Amino acid sequence: MSYKAVLFDLDGTLLNTLDDLANSMNAVLARQGFPVHDTEKYKCFIGNGMERLVKRVLPAGQEENKDMVACCLQGLHEEYGRRWHEKTCPYPGIEELLAALSAKGLRLSVLSNKADSFTKVIIEHYFGSTRFDFVYGARDGVPKKPDPGAALEIVKLSGIEPAEYLYLGDSGVDMQTATAAGMYAVGATWGFREEPELRENGAKIVICQPGELLKLI
Repeated sequence: MSYKAVLFDLDGTLLNTLDDLANSMNAVLARQGFPVHDTEKYKCFIGNGMERLVKRVLPAGQEENKDMVACCLQGLHEEYGRRWHEKTCPYPGIEELLAALSAKGLRLSVLSNKADSFTKVIIEHYFGSTRFDFVYGARDGVPKKPDPGAALEIVKLSGIEPAEYLYLGDSGVDMQTATAAGMYAVGATWGFREEPELRENGAKIVICQPGELLKLI
């Protein structure tokens, strides 16, 4: 198959955002007097959007407290707004991969379950404003991944068929999204989740280093 485009996940795929997300959420929990979590545990908490993150880290029973969830979600937005660039960085090999893909003429886009405002500012900060054609995070009225709607919106805007897309992500949610959108699902093991989850959720291939994606082009 001749691929013409790549759709990337953000957290755990392009950027290691773990520390900044964990530190932001733990600051909110501590302010409420709730237990905090080890940074490594956030690898399983992250991936379905910021509201789901809040619900996953709250003490048992509090995840059903709508006022508490809303309060902590607002706090997370505020804390992350101050911390998102403290420790976050591209994974080794990502910059080289993006340059190589662009040199080959592939169209590049990003789709994240992170809030759209954060997604856009973070991508521009680390990769500039011209590297990616389309950059979308979670938006009101648009279902989050694994719903394929946002991915198919990018397909329509790009004019490239779903089957001509590689989708690179690090979670089962990403593999489900790719499969539902008719894209070729590529799992990344350098991120937040492990190979079994990727394969169980539809990964066609799993790669350990970003540069391995070039073998599929």
